[in-house]
Amino acid sequence: MIHRTTKRSGSRFRIIGEIIAELKKVVWLTRREVAYLTLLVLIVAVTVGLILGAIDYGFTNLVNKLLLGG
Repeated sequence: MIHRTTKRSGSRFRIIGEIIAELKKVVWLTRREVAYLTLLVLIVAVTVGLILGAIDYGFTNLVNKLLLGG
């Protein structure tokens, strides 16, 4: 039973070592690329939010005029 516990903890450390080895192979983005892509995501998110907000506002007014006689 002690042997199994030792084997499990050994495999846990092996897995952690494999994870670290794989992370060393990753090609990470530069700070400039991260900043550019973050800005791009924010611009797209705000733009889509404004478009969807305008569509929602238009449909709300349409429903109010047609169905509620507003």
